[in-house]
Amino acid sequence: MINSVLKAIDILQTFTPDQPRLTLGEISDKLGMPKGTVHNLLSTLLARGFIEKTDDGRYALGTAIIPLTQAVRINVELRDRAAPLLRELANTCRESVYLTVLDGDYGLYIYAIESPRRLLARTAVGERVALHCTSVGKAILSKLPIEEVEGIIQRVGLPRFTEATITDPDTLYKELEETRARGYAIDRGEHEKGLYCVGAPILRHDGRVIGACSVSGANPEMITSRVTEFAARVMYTAQEISRRMGYVPASPSLVVDAQSIPPIR
Repeated sequence: MINSVLKAIDILQTFTPDQPRLTLGEISDKLGMPKGTVHNLLSTLLARGFIEKTDDGRYALGTAIIPLTQAVRINVELRDRAAPLLRELANTCRESVYLTVLDGDYGLYIYAIESPRRLLARTAVGERVALHCTSVGKAILSKLPIEEVEGIIQRVGLPRFTEATITDPDTLYKELEETRARGYAIDRGEHEKGLYCVGAPILRHDGRVIGACSVSGANPEMITSRVTEFAARVMYTAQEISRRMGYVPASPSLVVDAQSIPPIR
């Protein structure tokens, strides 16, 4: 726990609808902090736009808070609209199902249905993961402009997690081209050894990628002899989630026909 961060959060939480503006002294009294400490923290929050100073010399929450609240709203909206479709996907495939959003340079798991057959009992919700080594991550990258992909690689790198992890940029770019062409991404045990995944991107109303969903299991046939079965259902689920987020495909040929999806054996 970092005390300075906790104190900064305490300051932000001091403001309420009943008291949207506070003086330095009022904040200090409410939190029992020395005025000097409060002043230093307020100066930092001011510099980042999370706090602003009003005309009467008091302090209030700044506009930098707004994009964060919007991001939370969108994530909750996506999760709620996707949940019924993901439950259907999990019931049909009888494997683990995940929903991820693009969170800066990483993927963030916001919903998961873990298969009872998974030996390691855990929940992925709340975990952040590198994008180059998972099916959801590669599905997201495949829909980003190349300059954004290059920027992410420059900032994050391509760290190795298993022997199968892609650590060469050119190899990753080729993989993303193949992902765009077929409509789904594959994880060949690149993040966790012995875990295989098929993922597809989720788009918002303007066609911008906001996340991805995937099916994950320990059977390598999922990405080999049975990949057509799983990929079709994952792509259909991602398509329907995108529809619920307001996306309409520009070309009818891009629509996955539910009647043509092969059954899960």
